Amino acid sequence: MADRKLITRAFLWLAVLVGGPLLGAKLFDLLVLAGAWSATPPQSLAMMPYGKAWPVDTGVFFIPFSAAMLIAGFGALIAGWRTPWHYRWLLCLPSIGILLLLILTVVAFWPMNAALYYHGIHSPKDTITDAQSIAMTRQWISLDWLRVAGATAAFVAPLRALTLPWPAEVAAKDPPIVRLVLALALIGVAAFIVWFISNL
Repeated sequence: MADRKLITRAFLWLAVLVGGPLLGAKLFDLLVLAGAWSATPPQSLAMMPYGKAWPVDTGVFFIPFSAAMLIAGFGALIAGWRTPWHYRWLLCLPSIGILLLLILTVVAFWPMNAALYYHGIHSPKDTITDAQSIAMTRQWISLDWLRVAGATAAFVAPLRALTLPWPAEVAAKDPPIVRLVLALALIGVAAFIVWFISNL
């Protein structure tokens, strides 16, 4: 039990140390970078931080930090799985939260980023009108506040778990069906991570 406590707390510390910069960078990205390129679409879309004009892609920062957060979150959740639910829910937030944010990024933001970028540079791949670009920019900003909220929860939950005393009681062993569902869920997460990395 002591080993599980040490491992869980080590992963929680990693989540906090990675989650703080991740949250700060997400706020900077939304308020400064997105604030600039979303100011007066479609003209301001030319300032989107992609393409040859930008030597560093924001993904160079966000992808490794998000991966570290995913590892830290699931590491803490797996190591601390036998803790009671009044503590375990704090271990669920970073792992499930970052996973859902990555899925949201792939499903919603990747297509919008491409559409807005192509429209901003007047690419032959452009498929939207000026009016659609304005509406899409507003939607992008609104949805990005969800990512900020998720990053906040993923940072605050492990921080809160570290400030609470380690639970003395051990949760009952899960029935076989629950363990099977958990194993399938972890396989699904691993498959998504492999797919995500292969599509970068």
